[in-house]
Amino acid sequence: MGILSEIFGNDEELKQETNDKDLTLRLRKEELDINKSRVQTGDVEFSKEIIEEQKIVDVPVTREEVVIERRTLNNEQSDSPITDEESIRIPVSEERVDVNKRTVVTGEISAHKREIEDVKHVDETLKREEARVNKTGNPDVVDSEQNPMH
Repeated sequence: MGILSEIFGNDEELKQETNDKDLTLRLRKEELDINKSRVQTGDVEFSKEIIEEQKIVDVPVTREEVVIERRTLNNEQSDSPITDEESIRIPVSEERVDVNKRTVVTGEISAHKREIEDVKHVDETLKREEARVNKTGNPDVVDSEQNPMH
C-alpha cells in the first residue's frame, strides 16, 4: 500500500486506523482559472502635414490704350498761331492683379475609440487524479463504480 502509507503514515498506524474508521483518499483535478488584463498594444497619433502645390489661374484683366486717328481737313484756314503750348493729356489705366491668400477650413478629423469583442481560443492541458486499486494477493474488493472485483 505504497501511496496510502505515504499519505496516512506507516503500515502499523494504517492497520490500527483501518479498524477504527474509514480511510479516504482525496482526488483532485485542475480547472482553468481565466483572467483578463488590459495591455497597451500601441498608439495612434495623427497630426497635420503641409503640402504645397503650385496653382496657376488665368485672370482676365483690362487695359486701356489710346487710339490715334488722323484725318486730313482739306487745308482749312485757322485763326490760331502755331505754338508748342497746346497739348491734350489722356490718362491711361490698366487692371493689375493683386494676389493675397486667406485661410479657410476644408474639413476636420475626429477620433474616438470603440471596443471590439473577439474570441480568443485557449488550449490548455488539465490534469486530474483518478483512483487506482492495486491488489496484492487475493482480497475481496467492492468498488461502487464497478462490479465486485475478486
